Amino acid sequence: MPTWFCSQEWFSQVGKFDESGKGVPEDLLFFYHHLRKGGGVFLVEQCLLLYRYHPYAATHSVLESTIWQHRVQFLEERALQHWTSFTIWNAGKQGRKLYRSLSPVNQKKVVAFCDVDENKIKKGFYSYEDSEERPKPKIPIRHFKDADPPFVICVKLDLTGGTFEENLESLNLQEGLDYLHFS
Repeated sequence: MPTWFCSQEWFSQVGKFDESGKGVPEDLLFFYHHLRKGGGVFLVEQCLLLYRYHPYAATHSVLESTIWQHRVQFLEERALQHWTSFTIWNAGKQGRKLYRSLSPVNQKKVVAFCDVDENKIKKGFYSYEDSEERPKPKIPIRHFKDADPPFVICVKLDLTGGTFEENLESLNLQEGLDYLHFS
């Protein structure tokens, strides 16, 4: 987990942490509030502090599903509301989970999934069986070279020996405009 910091002045301007109690991802909520207020993020490649991790930390009380819900809500608020359509890059478990987590309005904006797995591409589509819509939504699955941006990328970096990163780079896209990482 990356750590970030800000000045006391900015902290006061953004507001306090949500101290509602166990199970609240107060650092994530504060960070999103920071971004909503126009705060930026800069990468520092140098280790500046040591984070102490122990089994009794409050962070263990935050459910993964809670964090996921906040992340999806922030994605919809900050990006998807501005896009008329988009492609989810990953027809696997994480891509399908993202699709199912989207609001109905944003599900309708998904024009395709894209992937490199020939078996998924040959299948041709993802059918959302739990949908109450009739007929059930069927979202095409395309090879990434045949898919249209913008993309919401649900592929973790550094897991494919550089293959995913090379594939993405081959499309000459601009991060933040043509694609966003959601992994």
